[in-house]
Amino acid sequence: MRLRLLVFIVAAIFAASCGSGNQNQTSGSNAKPSDPNKKPKIGFSMATVKEERWQRDRDAFEAHCKKIDVECVITVADNNSDRQANDVDNLLTQGVDVLVIAPQNATQAASLVDKAKSQNVPVISYDRLIDSDKIDLYISHQVPVIGRKIAEYALQKVPKGNYAMVYGAPTDNNATILKEEQLKVLKAAVDSGDIKIVADQAITDWKPELALNFAENALTKNNDNIQAFVVSNDGMAGGVISALGKKGLAGKILVTGQDAGLEALQNIAEGKQTMTIYKAIIPLASGAVDAAVKLAKKEPLTTTPFKNVNGKEVPAVLLEVVTVDKDNLMTTVIKDGYAKYEDVYKNVPEAERPKKP
Repeated sequence: MRLRLLVFIVAAIFAASCGSGNQNQTSGSNAKPSDPNKKPKIGFSMATVKEERWQRDRDAFEAHCKKIDVECVITVADNNSDRQANDVDNLLTQGVDVLVIAPQNATQAASLVDKAKSQNVPVISYDRLIDSDKIDLYISHQVPVIGRKIAEYALQKVPKGNYAMVYGAPTDNNATILKEEQLKVLKAAVDSGDIKIVADQAITDWKPELALNFAENALTKNNDNIQAFVVSNDGMAGGVISALGKKGLAGKILVTGQDAGLEALQNIAEGKQTMTIYKAIIPLASGAVDAAVKLAKKEPLTTTPFKNVNGKEVPAVLLEVVTVDKDNLMTTVIKDGYAKYEDVYKNVPEAERPKKP
């Protein structure tokens, strides 16, 4: 099924006001009393916009608010959980009707949920899952599926050899979920001895420079005898590729990623990065805004249950994802309009580029 059609289907399902089958409805019953004539005010507390991916989220969120004529206030904590706590305090002081949080620290953010709920303000956990069962909605992509797709791709391409695992921030529940799913996929190959995990590390704040340092150390300790770097996002993949480049190994060792950032897509086109996971951002951001409006108006949401790290179910909307590599750049991110042909193949000689659509 074409990705664009899939996105439309997801959006249509999300917009429905009543569900069927195993879907649950949440109505935001703890929300402030609704005024049909009042324009909802949405607060969006973001942990970071350092990476291109999060800049896309911010821009798409703001654009959809303008499109449907609702007020939104967006704050950015620059990867500082204390600053995010202050941001949330300010948003609540400004009288937001709904609070959307992309948490810096999933555990600490639970207290932010408690604070909002004490003021009868509904909370949406955006992309990253907050460690709380009091949230009104968790909207994200299929994080467990992402973890499995990354590991399955690596195992298919490199069924035997030494692996280095580059996990995301230990304060981010998404990183924990990705790690667990990756290790489940790799377990049989590890147990049989086909692959050996010779290095692994959780990278603070998903920082590319720390991933670079880890990769350099892993290569040194293993005399460059590593066949695959299983990396949980594109930013860190860029750090790993820099480390490989210093040793003339870029393009010779499998490197995974996630987010389909432009630099990663360029690296894939050049053969330096092997794959990434494409997650359509506009449906995620617009879906969060639409859900916030419904919660502000105490209207029902169509959701499915998702178990958090404590095994407690929270209402969720999870969008599908697509694996992207050199073979399908043209038929995924470029065809879908997510990235431009000229940008993706900028560093590839024209004679070596696929035919322009």
